[in-house]
Amino acid sequence: MTSEVNSKEVKRLDRVIIRFAGDSGDGMQLTGDRFTSETASFGNDLSTLPNFPAEIRAPAGTLPGVSSFQVHFADHDILTPGDAPNVLVAMNPAALKANIGDVPRGAEVIVNTDEFTKRAMAKVGYEASPLEDGSLDGYSVHEVPLTTLTVEALKEYGLSRKDAGRSKNMFALGLLSWMYHRPTEGTVEFLRTKFAKKPDIAEANISAFQAGWNFGETTEDFAVSYEVAPAQSAFPAGTYRSISGNLALAYGLIAAGKQADLPVFLGSYPITPASDILHELSRHKNFGVRTFQAEDEIAGIGAALGAAFGGALGVTTTSGPGVALKAETVGLAVSLELPLLILDIQRGGPSTGLPTKTEQADLLQAMFGRNGEAPVPIVAPCTPSDCFTAALDAAHIALTYRTPVMLLSDGYLANGSEPWRIPEVDELPDLRVQFASQPNHTTADGTEVFWPYKRDPQTLARPWAIPGTPGLEHRIGGIEKEDGSGNISYSPSNHDFMVRTRQAKVDGVEVPDIEVDDPDGKARTLVLGWGSTYGPITAAVRRVRRAGDHIAQAHLRYVNPFPANLGEVLAAYDKVIVPEMNLGQLATLIRAKYLVDAFSYNQVNGMPFKAEQLATALKEAIDNG
Repeated sequence: MTSEVNSKEVKRLDRVIIRFAGDSGDGMQLTGDRFTSETASFGNDLSTLPNFPAEIRAPAGTLPGVSSFQVHFADHDILTPGDAPNVLVAMNPAALKANIGDVPRGAEVIVNTDEFTKRAMAKVGYEASPLEDGSLDGYSVHEVPLTTLTVEALKEYGLSRKDAGRSKNMFALGLLSWMYHRPTEGTVEFLRTKFAKKPDIAEANISAFQAGWNFGETTEDFAVSYEVAPAQSAFPAGTYRSISGNLALAYGLIAAGKQADLPVFLGSYPITPASDILHELSRHKNFGVRTFQAEDEIAGIGAALGAAFGGALGVTTTSGPGVALKAETVGLAVSLELPLLILDIQRGGPSTGLPTKTEQADLLQAMFGRNGEAPVPIVAPCTPSDCFTAALDAAHIALTYRTPVMLLSDGYLANGSEPWRIPEVDELPDLRVQFASQPNHTTADGTEVFWPYKRDPQTLARPWAIPGTPGLEHRIGGIEKEDGSGNISYSPSNHDFMVRTRQAKVDGVEVPDIEVDDPDGKARTLVLGWGSTYGPITAAVRRVRRAGDHIAQAHLRYVNPFPANLGEVLAAYDKVIVPEMNLGQLATLIRAKYLVDAFSYNQVNGMPFKAEQLATALKEAIDNG
C-alpha cells in the first residue's frame, strides 16, 4: 500500500459527502469514525452524522437494523453533515433500500454484491435485484464483491469465511481511503492498538484495509480518484483534533473541575444518547473525577446533589425520560440553592420514543417541568465542539449563582463530530469559589452565627458551607426556609419573598447580548435558532444570501434567562422565523415574553434539518412578505 496515486486520473473537489451503510454488525460506525479521524488529521473541515438503529440487535439484514455514518468534508468552512451523499457504500440490500432515496442521481453507489442473494433481497421487499432491474441506472454503480475479496485477502490467516468476512468494513475503508487520498498510518496504528491483545486479528484487519486500498489502485472500475485540499483558511492557528459532542462535554466537565479547584462527581444512570459521558469520565480519576453508576435516575441525581452539598462540582447526565424522573430532585436543588449541573442529551419522545434519534423537545420541560416556581438557568451548545465551552459556561453559572443549571444538548450534537481547537489552559475561565469559613451574622445578643441564606447583594447567591466546618453548622431541606436564617418557615410573606428572590437570582444571571448576523442591514426577516439547529440554519442562510435575498440570523446559547437585548432585536424585524426540532417550544416562549408574531418551522422526524429544506422555507417566508 502506498500513499500516492500513480497512473489514474485525479479530480480536485471542494467538498464530498460519503455515507457508509450496513447492518448494525457490519462496523459502519467504526468505519466512519476512522475515515473521519484520518480526514481530520489531513486538515479538512468536517461534520458527521452517525445514525444508529434503535433496536439493540435487530434481525440481520432488515431495515430496522440498518446503521449508517455520514461524513461531509471540505476545503472550506462547513456547518452540517450534508443534505445528500455523493457516495453511498451499501453493504447489503437493506442498506441500499434504506438510503438510496437520499442519494441524488449521478452519485456513486458502491454495493457489496456478495450480500445480494434472493433471500436477503426478499427480506427487505426487493422482488428483483436492483442491480439488474434498471432501478439504479441513474447512478454510477460500482458492484464490488467486498466479502469475497476480503476473504481472499485473508486466506493466509486461516480464518473461517464468516470470521474473515467481518473485516469487509476495513476493506471498504481502504477503498474509500484510496479514492479520496486519506492518510492511512493512523488507521494502521489504531488497529494495532485496538487489538493489541489479539495481534493476529489486528494484522488481519490491517491486511483487509491494505487490500481495499490496493483494489482501488489496480481495478479498472475505479478510473478516477479525488482530492479535497486541507481547509487551511477555515481554522485559526492552533492544535486541532476531531471531537464529538459527548466527548467535548466530558472534557469540559474535567476542565471545569480543574478551573474551579473542585472534585467532579458524576451521578448517572446509563441512557441513550448520554451514556458516553459516563463512560468517558470514568477513565479520568487522575483528574479528581468520581463517577457513580446509580441503580436509577433518581439515585443518580440524589448522589450528585449530595456531592454538591459536600463541596464537589455535582453533575448528572441523562436524556428526556430521565429528566422527568429527576424533576423532584432538581426542585430540591433549587430550594437548597446548591450548584448542580443537569446535562440533558435530548432524544425523540415522548416516553421511550426514539432512543437513537435526535430532537429538541425538552425545552419546556427544562423551563417548567417541576412543581412550584422552580426556575433554572438553561444553556444550549450549538455544535459538537461548542459542548466543551458550554460545559464551562454552565459550571460558571452554577458556581457563581448557587443554582442548578440545565444544559440541553441532543443526539445530533452528542454523536456528531467536527474539528476542535484544543484551548490553552490560560484561555480557560477562572471558576474558583470561596467557601464560607466563618460566621456571617450577629444576633441581637451579640452572638456570631452562620446564616445559610444571607445572600451576596450582587448575585443573590447564598454562602456555600462545607459540612463539618466548625461554627458553620446549619440546616437545609426541601421545606421553605426563612430568609437569612434558614429556619423552617410557613409565613406566607416569607414564602412570597423567597420565591421571588430565587426567580430574581435566575433572571439576574449575566449572559452576553445576542449577536445578529445582518451584513448589509437590509434584511426584514430574522431567523432565530437555539442549540443544534445552528449549523443547518447558518448553511441555509448562506444559500439564501447567495441567491440574492436579504436575511438576518441570530442564535440563542442562553435560553433562560434570555439575553437582555433579545426583545430589541426581535422588534427590529418585520418577520421572525424560529426553526426547531419540536412543535414550536421556543416560538411559544418568544411569543409569550415579547409579544412578537414568531413563525414556527418545525420537524420531529428524528433527523436534523437539511440546509436546502430550510433555505427553501426561508425563501418562501421572504417572498411572502
